[in-house]
Amino acid sequence: MGEDPIEPEAKRETSKFNLEERTAAFGEAIIDFAMSIKETSVMRPLISQIVRSGTSAGANYCEADDAVSRKEFALKINTCRKECRETKFWLRMIVKADSDLRDPATVLWKEANELHLIFSKIRRTTLANSSSARPQNS
Repeated sequence: MGEDPIEPEAKRETSKFNLEERTAAFGEAIIDFAMSIKETSVMRPLISQIVRSGTSAGANYCEADDAVSRKEFALKINTCRKECRETKFWLRMIVKADSDLRDPATVLWKEANELHLIFSKIRRTTLANSSSARPQNS
């Protein structure tokens, strides 16, 4: 029998070093957070934006993992980095609109920040390795 792709949270590998799982768990946490927010005319677009950016980081990481070239990998990792940064921005705006959400938003902001730093390092390393692999003109 094949593995159930939507397995219970308790069974999932939660290693800090498994970025596919970590970004998926982050996206799920963003969805849970968004579903807990009371919809108002101000919150509606903010909820939409945070769900898009917060879940997009994981989707782009999956694409990066399947990249066929170093250039494509670097571009997708850069998108992951940008989506994490954007998620931090939307979290800030949501807290501005409803300060009661500060505590759960802070937890998510910290994870978005850690992921942003991880993707920034991966991108820098990938670009450095790409430039060192090029032949040097004498």
